[in-house]
Formats: sequence, structure tokens, C-alpha cells
Amino acid sequence: MKGWSMVLALMIGGAMATGAAAQGPAGVGASQAAGQKTKTESSHSYNPIKWMKKEKKSPNADANADQMRKLTARLQGAGIVAENQDVNGLCKDFKELSGCLEALHASHNLGLDFACVRSNVTGIKTGVDASACKMAESDKPQSLSKTIKLLKPEADVKGATKDAESQAKEDLHDSAS
Repeated sequence: MKGWSMVLALMIGGAMATGAAAQGPAGVGASQAAGQKTKTESSHSYNPIKWMKKEKKSPNADANADQMRKLTARLQGAGIVAENQDVNGLCKDFKELSGCLEALHASHNLGLDFACVRSNVTGIKTGVDASACKMAESDKPQSLSKTIKLLKPEADVKGATKDAESQAKEDLHDSAS
């Protein structure tokens, strides 16, 4: 019986020795000494607020503000934007500035109400008197050409869209320099 207890003690002692060697040094601060991250230092936080990326002020913010001032002055000079309006306010519902400029030019060239064009192109109906505009049946945004066709069916849709796109592209190019 003594033989078995001795063998058993050696086996348990040997298993513990190999287990301890695989785990590394033990004690307070051992994980920092070994260069491992602790639970509080892990790359994943349990705080959901830290999951959100914070928007930092872009270095181009001043350049964008300057471009908006140039665009506003250019469009006011051409009579496309009223003197008491600016491009920032008119284009806030658009995803891209180029789409807003295209809608501005198309509405000016064809004599359409910009509020009606904006609501159809963006799909946002707030602030627009629906009785004064022909609105799309769905709430989805429409392309500029479909909007022009809806609001002024007798217009040359393809030509008007192409003109508006080229004018918007020219405005963006001139305001960027």
C-alpha cells in the first residue's frame, strides 16, 4: 500500500509541477512582469459608450467652411440662392453637396420650387407644403431626373439633368480652388 501512495504522490506532484510551469510566474504583479494584459487592460471594454467612435474635428473644417462661403457667394451672384440664404442651410438634408448643387441648378434652370425638388430628391417631406408640390407616391428619395419628370413633364429631362450636373461640377471645382 505504501508503494501505491508513493506513486500517487509522485504523479500528483508531477502534474502540478507541469501545470505551474505552463502558467508562468505567480504572485501579485506577475501578469505585468510577464507582459500580459490583465482583465481591466483588455482591448475590449464592457462600457458601450467606449464602443462609439468620437468624431474629431476634421483638419479640413476650415477649408470646407471657406468652400461653403465661396459657393454661397457664387450662387447668390448668379441669382440661384436668395441673399438671406446660404448653401449650408439649403443643403443640410442632402447626403452629398454635389447632389444639392445639382438640385439647385435644375430648379433654377427650369423655374421649379427648390423646396419641392429637395423634398423629392432627399425623401424628406418636412417643411414643404405638399399641396403646392407634386410629391412622389413613395417616401423614398428619387433621382433628379425622375423628380424633374414629375414636377415638369414637358421639360427635356435628360438635357436638364446633364446641364445641372455639369454646372454643379463646375461650381465645386471653382470653389475648391
